[in-house]
Amino acid sequence: MNESTTPTERHFSACASLAAIGVKLHQLDIFGPIREQVHIGQKTVKHTPIDKLIDGFITMLAGAHGLVEINTRLRSDRALQAAFGRSRCAEQSVVQETLDACSSENVEQMQQALDRIYRQHSQGFGHDYTADWQVLDVDMSGMPCGPKAAFATKGYFAKQRNRRGRQLGRVLASRYEEVVVDRLFAGTTQLTAALQPLIEAAEQTLQLDPAKRRRTIVRLDSGGGSVADVNWLLARGYQLHGKDYSGRHARHLADSVLSWIDDPHVAGRQVGWVTEVPSAYVRPVQRIAVRCRKQNGQWAVGVLLSTLSPHDVLGLTGQSLSLEDDPVAVLLAYVTFYDQRGGGVETTFKGDKGVGMTKRNKKRFEAQQMVLLLGSLAHNVIIWARRWLFASQPRLRPYGIVRMVRDVFHISGFLVLDARGQLVQLVLNQAAPLASVLLISLRELLAPAHVALSLGET
Repeated sequence: MNESTTPTERHFSACASLAAIGVKLHQLDIFGPIREQVHIGQKTVKHTPIDKLIDGFITMLAGAHGLVEINTRLRSDRALQAAFGRSRCAEQSVVQETLDACSSENVEQMQQALDRIYRQHSQGFGHDYTADWQVLDVDMSGMPCGPKAAFATKGYFAKQRNRRGRQLGRVLASRYEEVVVDRLFAGTTQLTAALQPLIEAAEQTLQLDPAKRRRTIVRLDSGGGSVADVNWLLARGYQLHGKDYSGRHARHLADSVLSWIDDPHVAGRQVGWVTEVPSAYVRPVQRIAVRCRKQNGQWAVGVLLSTLSPHDVLGLTGQSLSLEDDPVAVLLAYVTFYDQRGGGVETTFKGDKGVGMTKRNKKRFEAQQMVLLLGSLAHNVIIWARRWLFASQPRLRPYGIVRMVRDVFHISGFLVLDARGQLVQLVLNQAAPLASVLLISLRELLAPAHVALSLGET
């Protein structure tokens, strides 16, 4: 809470609206668990190691694609620093040195601290499992980097043949668009090798006991669809919705389809029930074959595996439960629910890459892991900020990561600091398209901190 003092300094900021989010995060002490748990073996001269991590984090929220931008985006904006509780900002090279000083133990400490933060502030952790399903999407995405970086190997990187890099494994609470777990792997790692450690980490973060696992749907692509991985998930009690790993097996199963149905949502795609009885799995599964014509005229075939009942999958896709006796409607519902991955984990990868996730590269593996974890926290903070703001402004509900950073966090204005260097007034540029839209939401956000907010010319 700011005491009444005479304002003495007025600073222009290109990210005045982000300063309001900074005030909220400072009040929540979002970095408290990190200060308590992460102990980097580096001397404090002007800034503690954690202060330098905070500077890197703020710079990510300000839209930096590289940490070198700390000097231009944050160090030159004293008022923005003050909004986040920082009295000054470390030079970018000093922040880089702190990241390079991180050990594997520090990475583990950071992961545990982020677990605490997620439990304190997320919607995913507070999910009501008795009322609805928790949906966890699991996927991998390529993280290209220089050939001299640790664990940089040739692997799959979309449209970048012979590129070297690492792989990011992610577990997303899709209903809330929150990152539950981000982990970094060598470039050759595929989901079949990363699935179990990712799920185990998510269990720890979400504290998934057997009852919660029974109400959790793990949705994944064919990379996690091996018989061994599927049975591991089923034995742990999860519901599963994903693709069979083997393309050859999928073509064999497609031969047992008695009737193919044209998919009205995707031109040229056909779907059908697999009639061969599944015997390799420890629990019953439904199997649906999906095929599309390739350019050479042959069929590309995949098979979906699901433990969900027709009643469940109709509800999850928002369709009438009266269609439960319609085999075609149920069939299409299973396929539609798998397609919704595209609006879940795949969309978050695209959004995070749009704000620089793949551009922030470090040679040391531990340093890259710390940068990745800071980015995960930034992702969740952006999602939480959107929730705080659209509580009174539903227009912001469809905004993704890129639009939040580009349009919502970059409204310019003046920030007024009192004699103690604390933010007491925020004047948004009234010409900014979203300034008037955000006015009420930001006033409510800043009210507990007694920061005045108004519109003006800049």
